[in-house]
Amino acid sequence: MITDLFGRPLRDLRISVTDRCNFRCPYCMPAEIFGEAYQFLPKAEILTFEEIARLSRLFVEQGVNKLRITGGEPLLRVDLPNLIGQLAAIPGAEDITLTTNGYLLAQQAQQLKDAGLNRITVSLDSLDDDVFKQMNGRGFGTRRVLDGIRRAADAGLNPVKINAVVQKGVNDHTLVDLARHFKGAGHIVRFIEYMDVGNRNGWKLDEVVPAAEIVARIDAELPLEPADPNYVGEVANRWRYRDGDGEIGVIASVTQPFCADCTRARLSTDGRIYTCLFATDGVDLRGPMRDGATDAELTDIITGVWKVRRDRYSEIRTEFTASENPDARPKVEMYQIGG
Repeated sequence: MITDLFGRPLRDLRISVTDRCNFRCPYCMPAEIFGEAYQFLPKAEILTFEEIARLSRLFVEQGVNKLRITGGEPLLRVDLPNLIGQLAAIPGAEDITLTTNGYLLAQQAQQLKDAGLNRITVSLDSLDDDVFKQMNGRGFGTRRVLDGIRRAADAGLNPVKINAVVQKGVNDHTLVDLARHFKGAGHIVRFIEYMDVGNRNGWKLDEVVPAAEIVARIDAELPLEPADPNYVGEVANRWRYRDGDGEIGVIASVTQPFCADCTRARLSTDGRIYTCLFATDGVDLRGPMRDGATDAELTDIITGVWKVRRDRYSEIRTEFTASENPDARPKVEMYQIGG
């Protein structure tokens, strides 16, 4: 098991299988920038399933035990269960998960489960159709996403986790309704502080609803109590309902950074390794691999990157005011490396 300069092991790999998405969420892929004329990666530049599986195996050999498929929207990638099957066959890959907007989930949930997917996370920022239509940037209602969640649960992809980005003045007035809807359903809603990912979402600190406020709002109507983390490095702070009817999570990257326990690397759609969601650049693995690099040579690149890792962007951010901007360099876009 390798560690970085702060002693953090490499345990999780997030794999972006496509940079395309059928949503245009303003905090990730705003429609005014990513319009019909926007040029996404050509097929030749995207990692094949075999390349992803090979690199994933090398990461697992270095200590990774959790593989998460992301995008863009991963369910847009044709024949995705084929990749899931290849990843599930890797010795030591104990947890194969996927994050999706859920719009195409209903028709694929059972295939994904049969291929070896263990769990699934669905992004759903609000149950209010008008709010949801605004936040997905496409005018899509919630019905298909809710149907996808039901089908995923029926297929055994449990517990289904539901991620909601909370943005002040946009959807924060609907967060209690979202918690109430899934309370007792066996699913886990995770509320995420609005983050300054990428360069194009127009992030402002005053649009962040702090985790403490999120918990207080829900607790006022659905009493909560803190719960211990499931494992070191878990991104969400856990809160369970006092009546025993389930739990929620709160991801507080802005107000309560968890950099100190971060064990995640990210593999971009075009085969670059990133060591932070807020990274400015990645290291190419696709080029050497296609040029004939051996497994040992690729492993040397992976370990070399991780051993010098010193990322702690979210911790640094909290040490500065918004006006002082701790890091004005361009960051990689979230749709390229997943959340």
